[in-house]
Amino acid sequence: MERRAFLKARFATGNADDAHDIVQDAMLQLVRSYASRGEPEWGPLFHTILQSRISDWRRRSKVRNRLRVWFGGRDGDDEADPLQNIADDGSRDPPAQLKDKQAMEVLEVAIRKLPPRQQQAFLLRVWDGLDVAQTARAMKCSEGSVKTHYSRAVHALREQLEDYR
Repeated sequence: MERRAFLKARFATGNADDAHDIVQDAMLQLVRSYASRGEPEWGPLFHTILQSRISDWRRRSKVRNRLRVWFGGRDGDDEADPLQNIADDGSRDPPAQLKDKQAMEVLEVAIRKLPPRQQQAFLLRVWDGLDVAQTARAMKCSEGSVKTHYSRAVHALREQLEDYR
């Protein structure tokens, strides 16, 4: 679950460091507030907390970006994750790896282009395997809204990824 949570946060933020912070904060909040709850409840509770943290990050980013306009400057380093440079000896041939990596990059860009609510609905339903009711609880919206956001996300992704069918 941690890997999928990280990927969702990275899709939302576009930054691995911010994504790690969001996931760590969500996990700590889950442990602090809900350790006494039953294990079956932890998944949906974690997704709710994670989605709240991502929304909080988006709001803070908007404020920071407005302030940057007035005060100038940029922060953040664009260095790649050093773990990405470690070779995987048990992997397939390099051309197949390259093709898979390129396809995943295109998918990541397409998911990042989705509006936030569509992105949330898609990732919760597809990657985390939550049903409509669990997704609605995690997103704090109605089941009908989840269905609408998910449907729009799927249609948008199909359109953007038409060349990869």
